[in-house]
Amino acid sequence: MSAVLDAPASDIAAELRQRFADAAPRPQPTFDGIPTLWVEASQLLAVLRHLKHGVVQPYLLLFDLTAIDERVRVHRDGQPASDFTVVYHLISLARNSDIRIKVALRGPAPSLPSITALWRNADWYEREVWDLFGIRFDGHPHLVRIMMPRTWEGHPLRKDHYARATEAERFGMDEAGMDREQAALKIDPAEWGMQTDGGDHDFMILNLGPNHPSVHGVFRIMLQLDGEEVVEAVPDIGYHHRGAEKMGERQSWHSYIPYTDRIDYLGGVMNNLPYLMAIEKMAGITVPARAQTIRVMLCEFFRITSHLLFYGTYAQDVGSMSPVFYMFVDRQKAYDVIEAITGFRMHPAWFRIGGVAADLPQGWERLVREFLDWMPKRLRDYEKMALKNTILRKRSIGIGAYDADEAIEWGVTGPNLRATGLAWDLRKARPYSGYENFDFEIPTGNNGDVYDRCLVRVEEIRQSLRIIEQCLKHMPSGDYKARHPLTTPPVKERTMQDIDTLIHHFLGVSWGPVMPPGETFGMVEGTKGLNGYYLVSDGGTGSYRTRIRTPSFPHLQQIPAMARGFMVADLIAIIASIDFVMADVDR
Repeated sequence: MSAVLDAPASDIAAELRQRFADAAPRPQPTFDGIPTLWVEASQLLAVLRHLKHGVVQPYLLLFDLTAIDERVRVHRDGQPASDFTVVYHLISLARNSDIRIKVALRGPAPSLPSITALWRNADWYEREVWDLFGIRFDGHPHLVRIMMPRTWEGHPLRKDHYARATEAERFGMDEAGMDREQAALKIDPAEWGMQTDGGDHDFMILNLGPNHPSVHGVFRIMLQLDGEEVVEAVPDIGYHHRGAEKMGERQSWHSYIPYTDRIDYLGGVMNNLPYLMAIEKMAGITVPARAQTIRVMLCEFFRITSHLLFYGTYAQDVGSMSPVFYMFVDRQKAYDVIEAITGFRMHPAWFRIGGVAADLPQGWERLVREFLDWMPKRLRDYEKMALKNTILRKRSIGIGAYDADEAIEWGVTGPNLRATGLAWDLRKARPYSGYENFDFEIPTGNNGDVYDRCLVRVEEIRQSLRIIEQCLKHMPSGDYKARHPLTTPPVKERTMQDIDTLIHHFLGVSWGPVMPPGETFGMVEGTKGLNGYYLVSDGGTGSYRTRIRTPSFPHLQQIPAMARGFMVADLIAIIASIDFVMADVDR
């Protein structure tokens, strides 16, 4: 399969060439067809400003900002000379179109101007690139490490940084080292714009977390409080960072699949899908209709289990203790179906390059039907128990509200965006895996507050049940996996029948399939928002660069804007309504 440029790429490229004639952006073909343009560092701010404010139906959403260490990459035909590349991924929801802007940088200590004045959510993205790649952003308000400890030496996503602990020197820490690490964990409120002196009274500086049940993981928020009112809130992440992107550089395309399950660990196989969709674009694999429908059905099961956990813990956080226990019963029933089909529950890692691991087992229809018959009545009970509960409504309605424009400015997607009234769902806007064949609605809210964020997810459970029922009634026949030579592993029934298939099985599983050089991106409507994988192949058996764009990362960055002026108890409700997991944030 050759890399392609689609029609929108030509349109926006022509517009930018005309606007910046003296330093025209250079297009780059990609497997995903997203308009990909190289611009000069001196023109970066002007180009991005034009895309956000100067074009019709502008690119208002800064979807991602990352980097590539190019220094040992072999296949860069037609690309500018570069030691490091910074990549900006923008989305225009109005025109339903993406654009990728790339900047080539040279030298061991490269730098670029910060775009935090253009997009508020660029703050954390630039800190992450500085932390992991050592690329400075001039003008950034507070360029400090975000994933790694302050005491860390080096930048882990550089190619010269070790990937395994066995490649590093033997670890040891004396008492002085322990004292230094403990001191580095202490906060200086002034560094984060917080103050203790309120003139006629003092402010309190309070750490919420990193070990506190209401923050749903190892996550800290530093609070400046005036009594119980939140004056300032500063989220602090990185406690759950495991180097998932670095791991992608040392695994084969096939063996990395289980790692994807652990990102949004409540999304199960839905995490496999964007990764595999990206690979399948590179390989030119067409997934059979039966495999696509099986993928959709399993993804919607995991959407239900994730939303049920959100629903129960959200109700618990605002004072209703009972629902979470009932909802865990429902989740176990859903997991019974998932386990019967995949053999596992939370982390099946069951999708494969080209399809799924196995065909549906005998009796799957009965199990799915029993769950579809069970769940609607339970949702009606929960509506009486939780959504109509007076205390829950008083603690939720009008709290932590924002509109669609604010959501887009912060990079918010998924149910949290739809709660503002904007009916944008990737499954409808850009159907993938056969979603265009399903009849379902896009639930939206009105006020964009804590309560609406819950309402949207509850209705999404009902819509997922509709989709699963259509899968049950209209499951196509045929292969559960493509018969393309790069499908990994090949269809099991053929493995012991002919030598060609046996060879492909051995090579694909032991070494990994060889993907053609190039870049690609896969994206899905995940449980918490848009979830995507940006992959760079250098023509080998594994990824040269694996970028995981998760929804939870930008969502947490919005907490200060939502929390100011509210009480601490309101902040707990706000945190609960975001619906995040820290593995999805830190990776």
